[in-house]
Amino acid sequence: MANFVLTCIDKPASLALRLANRDAHLDYVRRHPAFVRLAGPLLDSAGEMAGSLFIVEAEDIAAVEAFTASDPYALAGLFDRVEIRAWRATVGALP
Repeated sequence: MANFVLTCIDKPASLALRLANRDAHLDYVRRHPAFVRLAGPLLDSAGEMAGSLFIVEAEDIAAVEAFTASDPYALAGLFDRVEIRAWRATVGALP
C-alpha cells in the first residue's frame, strides 16, 4: 500500500454545484474509511469551498484514479482539474 495526495480544484463559480452534490459526495467518501485517511475542502480567499484535498492509502495510482472518477463531484462535472501524487508522511501521523 502507498499514500497519495489527491487535489481536486473546482471549476470557477461552481459553489452551487458543489453544494448540490455535497451530501452524495460525503456519503461516498464515508463508505471508503480504509482508503480515505484524511480529507476536507480547499477554501478560496473568501473562505468558500473551492476544491477537495484527500490523503488516501491505495495499492496504486490506478485505484486512486478509479476512486476519483466515481466521486459524485466528478460525476457532476465539478472539477476543473485533478492532481494525484505519491506522498510519504515524515512528520505527524495519519488517523
